[in-house]
Amino acid sequence: MNTAKSETPQSIYLKLRNLILNFEVQPNSRLTETELAAYFKVSRTPIREALQRLESEDLISIRPKQGCFVRGIDFDEFNDYYQIRINLEILSLETACARMPDEALENLCAVWKKNVSTGEPGDAERIANLDEAFHIKLAEGGGNRLLVKMLRDINNRIRIVRRLDFTDQERIAKTYEEHYCILQALLRRDLESAKNAMIEHIKKSEDFTKKLTMINLGMNKNRNFTFNGTA
Repeated sequence: MNTAKSETPQSIYLKLRNLILNFEVQPNSRLTETELAAYFKVSRTPIREALQRLESEDLISIRPKQGCFVRGIDFDEFNDYYQIRINLEILSLETACARMPDEALENLCAVWKKNVSTGEPGDAERIANLDEAFHIKLAEGGGNRLLVKMLRDINNRIRIVRRLDFTDQERIAKTYEEHYCILQALLRRDLESAKNAMIEHIKKSEDFTKKLTMINLGMNKNRNFTFNGTA
C-alpha cells in the first residue's frame, strides 16, 4: 500500500476504513497514533481526527489509557441488532404505507428498477450506500424522525458485516429485485406483502453476510496488516 506525501484526515480515514471493512486489519487489533503517524508521515493531529471519525461509525473503540482497538466481531450482538432492525423496518413500512406519496415511491422505484431490467453490475461501496439510503428514505417517508435516527444508528453498528452483502454480484441483483418488490407492494398499499418481502430480504442479507464474514476472517487470519512496515 503506497502512501502519499500529503495525507489528509479524510484520506487517512478512508484508507483505514477500507482496511478495517476488508478485514485486512483484523478485529480487536490495536491501533496507535504513533505508529499510524509514522506510517502516513503526518503529525498525530490528522490521525486523531481520522480515528475519531472511525469511532463515530463504531468501527473502532477509543479506550482511555489503553489506546484504539478495531471493533471485534460478536455474532450474538449482531443477531440482536438484526432483530431490532427487522422491527424498526416493519414500523417504517407501516408509516410509509400510510403516509408516503405515490410520487416519492415511484422515484425510488426508478432507482431500483434499472438494475432489475438491465442486469448492470455495481461496486460494493456504491450499492451499500444506495441500500442504506433506500431504507432511510422509507423511514423518512413515514415522517417519524426518531425512527430515522434509530435506523441510522443500527446501520452504523452492523455496517462492517452488512456491506459484504454487496461484494457478490448475485446478491446485488437480488437486492435490486427485493427492493423493487417491496416498493411495488407499497404502491399497491399492500402492507402485508411489503412486510413479508422486507423480512425475507433482511434475513437473506443477514445469513449471507454472516457466512461471508466468517470466510473473510479465516482468509485474513494469518496475514493481518500492520503499520510497522510488515504484514
